[in-house]
Amino acid sequence: MSDNTLDALDALDDRARGAWAAPLISTLLTLPACLVAYLVGGFSAMACDSCDGTRADRFESSFGIAFPVLLGGLGIALFLLAASWALPWERGSSTHRIGLATAAPFMVPLAYAVFAVLVEWP
Repeated sequence: MSDNTLDALDALDDRARGAWAAPLISTLLTLPACLVAYLVGGFSAMACDSCDGTRADRFESSFGIAFPVLLGGLGIALFLLAASWALPWERGSSTHRIGLATAAPFMVPLAYAVFAVLVEWP
C-alpha cells in the first residue's frame, strides 16, 4: 500500500463513532426549550396590562432591559448548539463536543431565570 492509502486509513480510524449523538440529543432538547422560553418571555409583557402609573413604568423599564438579556442568553444557547455540531468528528474533539452539547440545553433555563429576576413583576 502507498503512504496516501495508509494516511487515509489512519484518518478513518481517528473518526469518533456516534459523534453525532450528543449534538442530536442536545438539538432535540434545546430548540423546543428556546422556543418555549421565547414565547413565555414575549407573552409576559402582558403581565402588567392592567397596571397604571409608577408600577407600569417600573415594569416596562425593567422588561425593556430583561427581554434583550433573554434573547442574548437564548442566542448563546444556540451558539453552543451550533458549535457542538461544528467541531471535527474526531476522537480528540469528543469531550468538547459533549460539553458544548450538554451546556446548550442548560443555558435556556438559566437565561430565563436571569430574565425573571431582572423584571420587576407587578
